[in-house]
Amino acid sequence: MVESAQLPVLVVMGVSGSGKSTVAGVLAGRLGWDLAEGDDMHPAANVAKMTAGHPLDDEDRRPWLDKVAAWIREHTDAGRPGIVTSSALKLSYRDVLRGEHVTFVYLAGKPDRIAHRLAARHGHYMPEALLDSQFATLEPPGADEDAITVEVAGTPSQTADEIIERLRLRAGYSR
Repeated sequence: MVESAQLPVLVVMGVSGSGKSTVAGVLAGRLGWDLAEGDDMHPAANVAKMTAGHPLDDEDRRPWLDKVAAWIREHTDAGRPGIVTSSALKLSYRDVLRGEHVTFVYLAGKPDRIAHRLAARHGHYMPEALLDSQFATLEPPGADEDAITVEVAGTPSQTADEIIERLRLRAGYSR
């Protein structure tokens, strides 16, 4: 899938609890690429809202998406590969992030499996109660998007292996 000479920026996307951070970390370690955690780019007001159990709306997400998009553009403009996590639940959100040399990796899973994973997670501000709203908002990537869908049935290592294989990725880059 990755055919140009320039390596891509991967946007590892999906609902909360799908394993975005873990899989992205494995990928970044194996490939030697820059990694950014999209959750760290949320404004404090967004974190407070989610911590209180309230879902974000499109207006809340806009400054966050702009920060994620800026990180992506910084890398693609410099010709550097990278990996960033972002729920990117709607097509309109992905449209903000989309660009040349950007590939979306949708980590898909059944709601009960994701809920189980989310319940086992500790130390994250996103409460399990908001998972239903994330699935209700989710618009999986369409066939016309530069994206792959990977089921999160295996381990994070197996998921990373599948992503590397399907996208024919390689480590490193030249500056």
